[in-house]
Amino acid sequence: MLRATDRSSSPIPAKAGIGLRFQHHQAVLDARPDVPWMEVHTENYMGGGSASRCLETIRRDIPISLHGVGLSLGSAEGLDSAHIDRICQVAERIEPALVSEHTYLADLLPLPMTEEALAVVCRHVDQVQSALGRRILVENPSTYMQFRHSTIPEWEFMVTVAARTGSGILCDVNNIYVSAKNHGWDPLVYLASLPPDTIGEIHLAGHSARQLADGRTLRIDDHASCVIGEVWSLYEEALRRFGPMPTLIEWDNDIPPLDILLEEARHADALIDAASDEVRRADAA
Repeated sequence: MLRATDRSSSPIPAKAGIGLRFQHHQAVLDARPDVPWMEVHTENYMGGGSASRCLETIRRDIPISLHGVGLSLGSAEGLDSAHIDRICQVAERIEPALVSEHTYLADLLPLPMTEEALAVVCRHVDQVQSALGRRILVENPSTYMQFRHSTIPEWEFMVTVAARTGSGILCDVNNIYVSAKNHGWDPLVYLASLPPDTIGEIHLAGHSARQLADGRTLRIDDHASCVIGEVWSLYEEALRRFGPMPTLIEWDNDIPPLDILLEEARHADALIDAASDEVRRADAA
């Protein structure tokens, strides 16, 4: 188990950042928005070209987090060593403050929550952390189906990965809400099961709801709209439990003007400030 020294040059503050997407590159370069940090998908910057040059310019002034979406930590086939090498090259070039990955199988399929799958994920997290020489965060998924032979609650699975590998947890509050609604879980039980000292970042995003033929509603984590009220409320509960945290506004589809993302970030910042005030009052009592 690796507990490596973080080599990042600039820590991410407990403030709200936004996901940087290609559509906003020029707007960010031109406007220099007042945003404390940004997150990018690692795979989008593995080549050269204008995108990588743009990110290298932006990172001079704004801390960057790398969020991987293509490694498939849960794959029983093993990790692609060439892909890991490319992640390491991006990290060396960008010097991110945080690095995170998904637990999914290939093509964003959910994992069976079993001891066998747990061993695979832990082995792969150790492999990635050893290659990078640093701790990573592992994100809880959004899921639409469950394997009948799963034996471990998802929240216990996530906590055990962190405990065995020394990794942290990227707590995606929208994913918790989506999965809880799809499977009948209590999202507050999920949150309460996560140790505060394992949480390194929070994600917020929008999702859609689809009515199925049998009358059920399926929540889809499409990152194509504003955060809904119920997810904001769950986020407030997360802040009460974990304290002020770096929080990312994700928006990957039907991407709006930059100002919309910044407005969502300001909403999150207001809730972070309220949580900070609550902590100060508790400390003074």
